[in-house]
Amino acid sequence: MINYLIIDDEHIAHDIIKGYCDLLPNMQLVKNCYDAMEALDCLSQNKVDLIFLDLNMPKLKGFEFLKTLATPPKVIVTTAYQEHALEGYELNISDYLLKPFSFERFLKAINKVINTPSKTTKPATEGSNPISKSIFLRENKKYTQVVLDTIQYMEAAGNYSKVVTLTETITVRDKISDLLASLPTNEFVQVHKSFAVAIQHIVSIEGNKIAIGTHSIPIGKIYKMKVSELLK
Repeated sequence: MINYLIIDDEHIAHDIIKGYCDLLPNMQLVKNCYDAMEALDCLSQNKVDLIFLDLNMPKLKGFEFLKTLATPPKVIVTTAYQEHALEGYELNISDYLLKPFSFERFLKAINKVINTPSKTTKPATEGSNPISKSIFLRENKKYTQVVLDTIQYMEAAGNYSKVVTLTETITVRDKISDLLASLPTNEFVQVHKSFAVAIQHIVSIEGNKIAIGTHSIPIGKIYKMKVSELLK
């Protein structure tokens, strides 16, 4: 569950962000805050994992507010002012959404948040249960949160891609290249113009074939070098 806080002085911004979050599982609104002072009070009393932060607010500006937090949660900046992007990245924000933003762009920001470890996250110790990285995938009008470790491979299917996991196949309207861009580069590799595989699920590599579970994945000629690097 991601507990989130919206900080914006415009009511319509709250409606848009909450509407987008309501389409996703495991997103829980903590509070709607309309200035930074209200947010500071909320943060002192509640556990918050993610802040949607506007910059141009009364009393205390967005970045000034962030600088007052000793251990800030993850932050997605939502603003109409593109010129502040550089300062935002220097403050280690997760993403920067320029208003007005689409749901697709919003979803990319959420996927970036859930796959980026927090600076305050403690390393997993023996006997603990580390939080698994995941991604939201859209199939028709349904959004499914998929744990990355369960993804075996991806296959191009016309204007769509099939994401094959240990338990199901999800068909999404994305190119393989776009899917790979949202996944950790050290965990997934494209091995054919129509296939990308999860490195951890490779059982064997023989000739021009990769065995993943009970599946046989072809290796394209121009991708042989990438596959060879896996064997080093």
